[in-house]
Amino acid sequence: MIEAKGDVLVWGPMHPSLMRSLEENYCVYRRWEIADFKHWARLQGDAIRAVVTSGVYGADNATLDQLPNLKVITSFGVGYDALDTAYLAGRGIQLSNTPEVLNNSVAETALSLMLCVSRRISEAERFVRAGKWLQAKFPLGNDLHGKTCGIVGLGKIGKTLARLVSALDMNVAYYRPSGPYADVPHTHYADLQALATAADYLVVIVPGGQETRHLINRQVMRALGPTSFLINVARGSVVDEAALVAALLESEIGGAALDVFEGEPHVPAELLEMDNVVLLPHIGSGTHETRQAMADLVFENLRAWFEKETLVTPVVLEGVPRES
Repeated sequence: MIEAKGDVLVWGPMHPSLMRSLEENYCVYRRWEIADFKHWARLQGDAIRAVVTSGVYGADNATLDQLPNLKVITSFGVGYDALDTAYLAGRGIQLSNTPEVLNNSVAETALSLMLCVSRRISEAERFVRAGKWLQAKFPLGNDLHGKTCGIVGLGKIGKTLARLVSALDMNVAYYRPSGPYADVPHTHYADLQALATAADYLVVIVPGGQETRHLINRQVMRALGPTSFLINVARGSVVDEAALVAALLESEIGGAALDVFEGEPHVPAELLEMDNVVLLPHIGSGTHETRQAMADLVFENLRAWFEKETLVTPVVLEGVPRES
């Protein structure tokens, strides 16, 4: 154990092993247990040099304003759209996230959703549990092999998914408005609606935030068509949820499989009633192995900053729109 040093504000309950490591090595304050934060900040705010948060919790500027000596935020998760990066850059606050370590688990979740909505796995299980198999045969599903997987956001997770679906003999195409990757053999589309038209499965794996808000709109869904499926493992904000409900009710797309929602954990009531929709509670990276690796990386970032004022996986705050 390293010598205890540094005051750290933790925004919300984190992975148990991460909390243990933090409390063994730093002076930890639990944001969610502080009833009167303004009063607390007057007494302790000057001491806080680091904040630990997540892509779910984020951190609001009004609270960060009360931490005048804050130098670094380490975030659990690859997405950081819940943080105001322009604000952080303006104050010179460094930021880290946890890329790479969740590529496989999120890609596996996307593939699982594709299989589930195609072969109607959730619907079939409900069919058996309800005793309906005794009276009827279950309807047919759809194959993946030979179909086109259109990936919106061919970043690190997207490339991992491309490798997985290629093993299932699927064709891979991707959307990247700035042009094709030089080292990627898959079909490139600079126009999102054109990719949707070509895709049997449109898989969304882009960061959230204003840059991508409602990127998947009604026009994209109509281009996808009544025999194709929308898969979202990105952020709920990327898909226009009201438009999705309308497209499904009008049979403009074949179905949807969603791990994320605009107002999660609240899910539109209409989606709950649809058999051609698969719904998950934001479990894209939700495996024991991946969450442990994420926890380890958060702590390594924090330790590197306190020891050397460097980060293992820094986020470039003044960069261009990110790809997951």
